[in-house]
Amino acid sequence: MARCDQGYLCEVCGNAADVITESDLYLRFVIGGITPSQLPGMPERHICCNPVLAQFIEHPNFPPVTVQGDFDKRLFDADDVARRTALVTRGWLRLQELSTSKDSVPLSLYPLPEFRRAPR
Repeated sequence: MARCDQGYLCEVCGNAADVITESDLYLRFVIGGITPSQLPGMPERHICCNPVLAQFIEHPNFPPVTVQGDFDKRLFDADDVARRTALVTRGWLRLQELSTSKDSVPLSLYPLPEFRRAPR
């Protein structure tokens, strides 16, 4: 089945990742980790299926994620962790905004303001 016929399947668990608020792909997009042209070719995962990124979301509505081993944020520089936590949490909140928007939001406005690219 073509990708467009089956939707976006999580490369980790294999289940559909069709809700933007659970999308690791769109979270990485809104925080500047990938460009619009990279979106179609990048793998999808649920945010919780990528605990290395999910551990940086700190919000009462998001269950805390702990990573064991080399990528545990507790092993990193505290200032870097604070910056990364602020960014990823803001990105997750942006996904919440996008999911509840009454108006259609163009893809170019999905990213956080500092990661938006000027139209060509």
